Amino acid sequence: MTDTVLFDLDGTLLPMDQEKFVAAYFGRLAAKAAPYGYQKEALVRAVWAGTAAMVKNDGTKSNETVFWEDFSRRFARPVEQDIPLFEEFYRKEFHEAREVCGVQPKAGALIRRLHAAGKRLILASNPIFPRIAQETRLQWAGVDASLFSYITSYENSRYCKPNPAYYREIAQNCGLDPARCLMVGNDAEEDGAARNAGFPVFLVTDYLINTKSLPLDVPHGDFAALEAYLARI
Repeated sequence: MTDTVLFDLDGTLLPMDQEKFVAAYFGRLAAKAAPYGYQKEALVRAVWAGTAAMVKNDGTKSNETVFWEDFSRRFARPVEQDIPLFEEFYRKEFHEAREVCGVQPKAGALIRRLHAAGKRLILASNPIFPRIAQETRLQWAGVDASLFSYITSYENSRYCKPNPAYYREIAQNCGLDPARCLMVGNDAEEDGAARNAGFPVFLVTDYLINTKSLPLDVPHGDFAALEAYLARI
């Protein structure tokens, strides 16, 4: 019996071309930060480096702490005082990046059906963003954030995909039996890593990411196939 469904967001519930989204995201972030003395190339390098530091997080600190410690080391200025600036970006300008994302009209209805059926829902989007950015992208996808009992973000996570410890942390924090769960994603490596923590996996292939050409040896298919699979289990 599957009683909990974990969903990835980008490319799963929210159709997205990663390259276009990253370009739109960084373009707007750089425009926001430029008046405060942040040069675009240096800012982009620092964000990527901070993201890499989160991916390598060994669990001793939150991803949020790891990011800002790494980010701050790259500028000869008290970056801490500008954190509210970046938080404001996610409340305002970040919304403009929606224009490069698609819409999966069935996503919101699927989440509502699962919730109405008594399934526990967890948003297992890679926690390299603050919670506000996770909720914003759920809004773009037409999905009600309040239907999720847990949303991973850089504030509440100490690991990232594809580290299996990310999934084990969710199980521990939420009191889950991985065998009674299903992880739904679109990245063969990052979402497929849930198997190493004992979670069954379904890969949505509409925006499949498989940069390492891993074998698709888990249930997979387009969004319609996902709906049918969930109906069966």
